[in-house]
Amino acid sequence: MDETCSISGGAEVVLFDYGGVLSAEGWKKGLSLIARENGLDSDKFIRTAADTVYETGYILGEASQDDFWRELKIRTGIRGDETSFADELMSHFVLDERMIDLARRLNAGGITIGILSDQTDWLDQLDARDDFFKYFDHVFNSYHMGKGKRDATLFDDIAAKLKTKPQKILFIDDDPGNVERARQKGWQACIYTVAEVDSFHEQMERAFGIRK
Repeated sequence: MDETCSISGGAEVVLFDYGGVLSAEGWKKGLSLIARENGLDSDKFIRTAADTVYETGYILGEASQDDFWRELKIRTGIRGDETSFADELMSHFVLDERMIDLARRLNAGGITIGILSDQTDWLDQLDARDDFFKYFDHVFNSYHMGKGKRDATLFDDIAAKLKTKPQKILFIDDDPGNVERARQKGWQACIYTVAEVDSFHEQMERAFGIRK
C-alpha cells in the first residue's frame, strides 16, 4: 500500500472526514476568495481562520458564528457581512458522489460507516441542504462533541463510543496531522488527496472486496 494510506485489513468501521473527503474543501476555497477580495495572503488567512475557529471555541460548540467572524475581523482586518462570508464558504462544500457511493457500498458489505469531522453547526446546515447523514451509521462532529481532532484523545473517545478496537477502525482524512494522531492511537488511516483519487478507490475496493 502507498505509505499515505495504511490499510492492514480487518477494519470493521470506516470513518470519513467531511470537507476535503466526502465533499470539496469548501472551507479553504471560500476563505481563499475572502482573502483575495480583501487583498490578503490566502495561506496566512486560512491558517489564522483555522486557529480562530478553535480559539474562539466555535468549532467546539462553545461560541457562536458571530463570535468567530467578529474575532477573525479583528485579527485580519477583513471587511464584509458575516452572513455573506458564511454563504461563500457553504457554497463550495459540494458532495463527492463517488465517495458517497463508496461509503454506501462499504455499508452494504457489512462495514459500519461514519463521519468524523471538525466542523461547526455548518455541518448540520449542509446536511439540511444535501441530506447526506442518512447514508451513515454515525456522525461525530466536534461542534457537538466539544472536542476536535487536534486533541488526540478524541480518537480514544470515538473508539470507546464505537466499542471497537482501534486497529479495527479505518480513518480517511485530507489533513496529515489528523491522520498521524489517529495512527498514534492505533487506528488504520489514509491521507486522502484529490491527486491520488483513482489509486485511493482502487485500494479501498481491493482491501474490502467491493465492486462498483
